[in-house]
Amino acid sequence: MATKTISITTEAYDILKSWKEGNDSFSEAITRRGRKQNLLRFAGILSDESADSLERSVQEGRLLSRARAERIKREFDDS
Repeated sequence: MATKTISITTEAYDILKSWKEGNDSFSEAITRRGRKQNLLRFAGILSDESADSLERSVQEGRLLSRARAERIKREFDDS
């Protein structure tokens, strides 16, 4: 297997080290984190109450974003 030597900051090293599981090599940790994740593995992770709360928060955020976008549009149209 070919290898490459890289230089990273101490902060990046600490993050990379936190990704390791058990006796993983750094290469194994990077490879695992670099793969696309199947989002279905997160299905059911939230309680119904938490999921409902999150959904309400997202909907509120969308409403606020739409209202802000409309306000900005009106300001541009008026000028």
